Amino acid sequence: MALKALFLNCILKYSPGTSNTQALIDKVADLMKPMDVECETVRLVDHEIAFGTESDMGDGDEWPKIYDKIKAADILIPSMPVWMGVRSSPCQLMAERLDGSYRDLDPNTGQYPLYNKVAGVIVTGNEDGAHDCRATTLYNFTHYGCTVPPNADCYWVGDAGPGPSYIKAGQGHLYTNRTARFLASGCVWMARMLKEHGPVGTNLTKLTEEAQKVSTDTAPAG
Repeated sequence: MALKALFLNCILKYSPGTSNTQALIDKVADLMKPMDVECETVRLVDHEIAFGTESDMGDGDEWPKIYDKIKAADILIPSMPVWMGVRSSPCQLMAERLDGSYRDLDPNTGQYPLYNKVAGVIVTGNEDGAHDCRATTLYNFTHYGCTVPPNADCYWVGDAGPGPSYIKAGQGHLYTNRTARFLASGCVWMARMLKEHGPVGTNLTKLTEEAQKVSTDTAPAG
């Protein structure tokens, strides 16, 4: 069963600038391809993405094209460098723009568009913060509806301060090579499970109606 994986490269360098994050993306993608997975990478900074929380912010906003790719994929792998101890600003922008998916609901179940998709994460950097990047980003994607399999993350972090990055210093690192395989295998397995055994059965519309019957406030349901 063919699957589609979309890697969202949240590096700060424009193409064709060298990307250590892309090098690790390529390693994971090369592991997925023999498992009948079509892999594509989008480098976010190469696109004009407006600030905001809607799926389309109007003239000049290129997010809708990326959002269409997200909705067409089975596996989503946000990938980022660590900057100032946290995830890069393009990754934060992506998470904010996905807020618009809360208003793009399935007419029958009320599910968000990222339901029945699988998420993992890739992080590179030369400072501490990889755990924070992974925790925050995977949490965001579960909130938008994604399923996260076990060990769905892969990272490499070098010594603190300036120094060799992943391409020069990390490609032979056992932990990173091992977790790359965990990430690829787990995401593909979970995506196939969702494809073969049907979508997540949660009916958000029905559950919201049940909650409204026992609630006294009028806060938005989303």
